[in-house]
Amino acid sequence: MSNKQNKAPLEAVEHIKTDSNYLRGTIAEGLKNAVTGALQDSDTQLTKFHGIYQQDDRDIRVERRRQKLEPLYSFMIRARVPAGISTPQQWLAMDDLAERYGGGSIRLTTRQAFQLHGILKRNLKTTIAGINQSLLDTIAACGDVNRNVMCTPNPENSSIHAAVAKAAASVSAHLTPATTAYHEIWLEGEKVVDTQKQSSDHEPIYGKTYLPRKFKTVFAIPPHNDVDIYAHDLGYIAIVEDGQLIGFNITVGGGMGATHGDSATFPLLAQVIGFCGVEQVCEVAEAVVTIQRDFGERTNRKHARFKYTIDDRGIDWFKQELNQRLGWDLELEKSFEFTSTGDRYGWSENDDGSFNVTVFIENGRIKDQPGFMLRTALRKVAEIHTGDFRLTANQNVIVSGISPQQKSRIEKILDEYGLFDQNKRSLLRINSMACVAFPTCTLAMAEAERYLPSLLDKIEVLQHHYQISDRAIVTRMTGCPNGCARPYMAELGFVGKGPGKYNMYLGGDFSGKRLNKMYRENIDEATILQELDVIFSDYAQHADEQEQFGSFVIRAGYVQAVTHGSQVHLMTGENHA
Repeated sequence: MSNKQNKAPLEAVEHIKTDSNYLRGTIAEGLKNAVTGALQDSDTQLTKFHGIYQQDDRDIRVERRRQKLEPLYSFMIRARVPAGISTPQQWLAMDDLAERYGGGSIRLTTRQAFQLHGILKRNLKTTIAGINQSLLDTIAACGDVNRNVMCTPNPENSSIHAAVAKAAASVSAHLTPATTAYHEIWLEGEKVVDTQKQSSDHEPIYGKTYLPRKFKTVFAIPPHNDVDIYAHDLGYIAIVEDGQLIGFNITVGGGMGATHGDSATFPLLAQVIGFCGVEQVCEVAEAVVTIQRDFGERTNRKHARFKYTIDDRGIDWFKQELNQRLGWDLELEKSFEFTSTGDRYGWSENDDGSFNVTVFIENGRIKDQPGFMLRTALRKVAEIHTGDFRLTANQNVIVSGISPQQKSRIEKILDEYGLFDQNKRSLLRINSMACVAFPTCTLAMAEAERYLPSLLDKIEVLQHHYQISDRAIVTRMTGCPNGCARPYMAELGFVGKGPGKYNMYLGGDFSGKRLNKMYRENIDEATILQELDVIFSDYAQHADEQEQFGSFVIRAGYVQAVTHGSQVHLMTGENHA
């Protein structure tokens, strides 16, 4: 519903954005306040646009309250990595900042970005300056804007990948906010005017109020849907003919977030609406974003994502509005096919004779621990590597563009530190991922990253018992229903409901083309394993050869196939009206 038609009051965040002087607020003043480790509440909404989330250690929150201390505030910083491509120098810069300020840990996100956790307020400017010096940045990594633009990371078809990655980078640059506040606050840039007065900044795409909610853009190269294109607001599917990239099919309206108990919130799949040429990608992106800017809901943030704008008004309305803004019509979509959502592990060779190696990183966490010095190993690779690193949407890393002369040296490092052993983990595990959740995420209701590995240990035992360990099952877990690890696309999904309790979802598609459906609500580990014991036994005995788990559970009647996201949170047998 248009905000001109909707008479409900605007959300408080809308006023904060409008009054922020193009994302300045009082952030600069708050950074100087040494009395508290936190920023003002209104400024914590604005720092998201700068790639920063204020958090606290929830493991010790109660104890600090008992001691009459404020929560142990710290900040998560997310660095944008357009198309997931990082140079070795950028990798080393993130490694150094993690060592000095981030507790010795780097997190690879499900959107191909770097995250550092535990940054104290006094170290924020230094850390962001260090990221900027590496030619990365954090602006628009979070907030109500277009965020890090993703791209299929696999570089094997290097000429096509290079062209698609270039297109992704161009969209990223085109949709980056124009405000000078970022450089002014974090990089000692020239101050435009006093922060108490209105600056001369302008946002030609976003305007003073930016978007109603976050916006996510992604590029995919069939047959690999390793970026889950249907889970995003705007997508570009590369179309290749005679070995040349001719353009992209456009998808719109995907999104994962939901709220427990609120039937008006649900995940949705993006829809293909047509085709555009390579040179038209930025024009299309701007038109799509401005439609959401003008028509997206601003009175209810739970209903403010682009997916609801399209679902409420209809895809035909959207296509008409888009073509009108473009001044030309999209062409009819071209044929394509996706076959998988996972990464291809181990070695591969590029067109130019260079090599790549993909390494499994469990839940994207890169740190050293006794017996497995993962961060050290990747740092040693970065110190000699002359190609690049590709962050994958499945939280793994590809060391790409390895010269034949370097291959044996890099292989020796990876072997010495046991990274090849990671790729030998079960098919279940290497097709899994989880969000951060506890102890830092303020939205978490249950564990995810810290718990999923131990749950997978037990599920692997069941797989082995029924001799189905050779069947890959896409498995994902989040600590809340917001869907950061895209659990509603998984063949087997878990969404946190409370401490030790999860909603269990079944029936996603292995190639990422179907939403799953809630099978059991608010269950603990024992119940999860009991349910899977029965289902795995049935799967082992009655699945067709090569039948994927997500397809089997629908055919066998455990869940019904989902045709609209409003059905995802309804268990089979409930009223679907």
